[in-house]
Amino acid sequence: PADTRGAAQVGAYSAPAPVTDVARLCVCDLLVAQCDVNCCCDPDCSPEEFSLFTACSVPVVTGDSHLCRQKAAVYSLDVEANPPERIFQLTDQVNPSIFCIHATNYKQALHLRSPEMPTPENFDGLLNEFGSAAFNAEPESWNMDTDAPDPPGANETQRYEYGVPIQTEDAFLRLPSPVVSSWCSDANPAGFLVNQATKCIRSVSVEKCESIQALNMLFYINSSILAVPKSSQLVNISVQSTVVQSLDGMRTSLKGADVLRLPVILDELCLNVVLGVSYHITYTDTGEIIEAAAAFVLGAITKEALSIQQSFQISFAQVDTEPVPLSGNPGYVVGLPVRAGFSPPGYPFPTECLFAALALSTNKHRQLSILQSTPTQDCLAAQGARAPVLFGYNMISGCKLRITAAMKCQPLAQTLLDVLKGQSFPEYVASFGNSQAQDVRDWVPITHLQISEQRISNTLQSSCQIPVSFGIEVKWTKYGSLVNPQARIVNVTATLTTTTLKQLPSGRERTIPITSSVVFTDISSPAEPGYKAWPTINIKLPFDFFYPFV
Repeated sequence: PADTRGAAQVGAYSAPAPVTDVARLCVCDLLVAQCDVNCCCDPDCSPEEFSLFTACSVPVVTGDSHLCRQKAAVYSLDVEANPPERIFQLTDQVNPSIFCIHATNYKQALHLRSPEMPTPENFDGLLNEFGSAAFNAEPESWNMDTDAPDPPGANETQRYEYGVPIQTEDAFLRLPSPVVSSWCSDANPAGFLVNQATKCIRSVSVEKCESIQALNMLFYINSSILAVPKSSQLVNISVQSTVVQSLDGMRTSLKGADVLRLPVILDELCLNVVLGVSYHITYTDTGEIIEAAAAFVLGAITKEALSIQQSFQISFAQVDTEPVPLSGNPGYVVGLPVRAGFSPPGYPFPTECLFAALALSTNKHRQLSILQSTPTQDCLAAQGARAPVLFGYNMISGCKLRITAAMKCQPLAQTLLDVLKGQSFPEYVASFGNSQAQDVRDWVPITHLQISEQRISNTLQSSCQIPVSFGIEVKWTKYGSLVNPQARIVNVTATLTTTTLKQLPSGRERTIPITSSVVFTDISSPAEPGYKAWPTINIKLPFDFFYPFV
């Protein structure tokens, strides 16, 4: 028998029908019953008028730009003909975007459905369904059978993924937020790895403050978190810190971290009211939550207060890792620091060990840096002053070195080298703005060159080499999709220039300039003219690029 399910699936995934006939669409036709100049799609223009056109103001007319394939009306002028004439072609155009609509597998999305208008009778129901910051918008046909038994091994692979609501033993971890208005809604779930910060207004009264749950610390910590979804392993929320804010805004931190203070009415005031909550979640690389802590800001309200503003925040940190500021995701962003590091002492190790230890061996800010100019321009006083190298910014800095006859050359050369390169100049640079230490191929070694300048003087008795300039050249290229290219560093060269320092006679001195510079060079290959074939996409995507799709 014929497979009717296969036929139905083919029909369900058919290409979307075009809504607009591009052959009849003319955006430059502005005059009624008159020919618009250089409007090659104007139906009011005659062949004689087309022969007077100099160019087509709208050469291509397309339909829906979201489709992977679409019809395109192409207009041009044949100036070699006598007289010149208009040429019209109807072609199939391929969308160059990596995201486009290939098939319509959700028929309900093709038509606008009249929304249900709120009335006094249905308002409560609509508020319950759509009143939170997140609600179920999936069609009923997508609902899965939740009563079906889990397949073998399902519990072994259960873990939190990006954006999945953090589950608790009663529902989910609440992060109150404003919805339709600025009033707080407690139905907003906190998503895994989604850093959020919200502020909203809460209705209060001194007489009822002890019974309002959202003003009580227990409301935010009394429900334990599930270590992984649908598991029996619980993680209690501990109190990390408690800060008390007075009516005039002054804050005092309580000494005991695990301090629980409940709202209490005292002399027409309600004390220990929750004004702010900050969650901090610690997780493993397998998507398991192992620790949860909450920091509270408590305050007081007067009997005149009808509402208060509450603030909520949640952040995430992976266990045994130190948070590293990114300079792009994935490609570098112009103006953000170039990330760098160096091999740990005792190298050589295997390459994997080198980059695994890189996170512990980077400089203070994990940045490539150069000499920072000081107001005095004194090189000997500028040691330790560094400026981060910002991606895409060519920089130059320097200082002046006053040399006397009493100065020893070798110590001076080492001092200048420390001024130019810093105490610990990195050996590797991250090729992407989000490169991690464990990604071996995402780090570019810095190539060092040395150039010597010879200077001759008849008055010198002995000589040695001292560094006078340090130049860094960063070569980068556009990487990935042509639609959204990402900046990637492919080569870094550091050139140290030295000069011969001659011994000065007693009582003589001289001043020489010391310079440091950074130059960024774009080595991207230009696109070939007239190239219409599909390009090869070699792309590095951020981890949340496809959210909420798996």
